This record gives sequence, structure tokens and C-alpha cells, in this order.
Amino acid sequence: MEIRSHKLVNAKFVASAHADARPGAELSLIVIHNISLPAGHFGTRYVSELFTGQIEPSRHPDLKGLAGVKVSSHLLIDRNGATTQFVEFDRRAWHAGSSEFRGRTACNDFSIGIELAGTDDSEYADVQYQVLSAICKALMIEYTIGVECIVGHSDIAPGRKTDPGPGFKWQAFRDTLGP
Repeated sequence: MEIRSHKLVNAKFVASAHADARPGAELSLIVIHNISLPAGHFGTRYVSELFTGQIEPSRHPDLKGLAGVKVSSHLLIDRNGATTQFVEFDRRAWHAGSSEFRGRTACNDFSIGIELAGTDDSEYADVQYQVLSAICKALMIEYTIGVECIVGHSDIAPGRKTDPGPGFKWQAFRDTLGP
């Protein structure tokens, strides 16, 4: 994986308006999430529409609570490994919400958010782990982020968030990142 001008070269880029300038904080954290819209459905256009502010909640009953929601992530890795980037890495995506890591609040200020198409209870595809590993290795080099600073949404927002869920194979994933 190659990063150029704060973009993943191999990813499709779809710009999100749900982002802004970082407040001078150095990138030091990668947060792994999961998402599916509607819940448990993969490969729909709804995630991209949500992250770009184009979602129409009337299209499906499960989307009603998303009216007016402004959220984004830097990356989305689909079940087949295809990757879409919504926000350049040097900009702040709105993915973590109320959060804290090692005594620092507002994790959006200093983190990169990566969404996996999935649910807390579903198995992630092997190709998702492979792509996630390659991306994290590139981000770790580009932004000098240690493996101990790759966490789940549940780690920075305990009690509020549970993703990427118990189905995420943390040890196997971390083993792919090296010592």
C-alpha cells in the first residue's frame, strides 16, 4: 500500500463533507470500526451515502434514525477488500465521537478511522484482514504510529461503542503487523 498526499493510492476516493481541519494534533492513533446499513446488509450504497451526507432515510425503515447525522471515516474496507477513502488522512474525519485514549479526549483530532463492512457478531472476511493489515503497516510507517496505538472503537468509547466486536481476531491481526 502506498500513501501519497495523505491519500491511499489504491483506494477509490469519494470526498466527504463531514470532515474538517485537524486542530494541529499529530496523528498517533488508528481506530477500527464496523458498519453495515441496514444492519447486517453488506455492499449497499447506504454507507457511502451516509459518509457523504447524501443518505435518504426514507429509503429503508432501518435508516430513519440517520436523518441529519454527520459522520464519516477515513476508510471503508468492503467484504471483498475493496477500499474507499472518504477523508484525507491529514484531515479530521468524524468517526469516534465522545472518546478518550491514554488520557487524551476527542480522538477524532489525532486518529485515523477505518471502517470494516461488518457487524459486531459477524466474521470478517480474510481479505478484509489482509487489506487492513497492509493499510495499517503503511499508516504506521507514514505517520509513525505504533502497533499499541491501533485500537477498536470500543477501546476509546467503552460502554458506548462495541465495535469491531468480539468476532474481530485481534491477536491474529496484530501478529500480521510484526514486532
